[in-house]
Amino acid sequence: MITVVSGLPRSGTSLMMQMLAAGGLPPLADGLRVSDVNNPRGYFEWEKIKQLRDDPSCIAEAEGKAVKVVSALLRNLPSGHSYHLILMSRALEEVVASQAEMIKQLGAAGPSLNGAAMMATFEMHLKQVAVWLDSQKNIAVCRVQHGSLLKAPREEAMRVQEFLVLPLEVEAMASQVDVSLHRQRATVPTMNSHILAPR
Repeated sequence: MITVVSGLPRSGTSLMMQMLAAGGLPPLADGLRVSDVNNPRGYFEWEKIKQLRDDPSCIAEAEGKAVKVVSALLRNLPSGHSYHLILMSRALEEVVASQAEMIKQLGAAGPSLNGAAMMATFEMHLKQVAVWLDSQKNIAVCRVQHGSLLKAPREEAMRVQEFLVLPLEVEAMASQVDVSLHRQRATVPTMNSHILAPR
């Protein structure tokens, strides 16, 4: 089994990888992207996964492990494997604000779209991903909302453990959640609350 952690950038994917690693599921990560002020506990990324579109066979290296795959690459997962996908979602207002802050911290050029346009683009993307996932019989999906994870880390960790059917250390997983790192907060309900609701 291959465990995939996915979602939009800044949606909590690094936190989930951190939780899985603490719980006892080995992460497939190379450490090339080091921790920084935006992700002080690390990104848990595997550089080679960026080649998934051109070299789908690389995913075989994730057998028995957890690997982070950005949602834009999910459609490139080859059909010859079974996947347990933990799909993170976060209020789009917070995603956009967090991305803007990270870009500012890195001193990089920001996206050309404004916040509202970015949220609309993300919403469309998430709908497309949801429709595609519905047709994939080799991908089991567990949807985890960032806000719910912060409010009830043990309950969400237990839900993930039960989904993966692995002897993970739930308490160790839950202990990785640090609400002080939740620095961009939504002030109003956002448009993606229904898209990735548990089913």
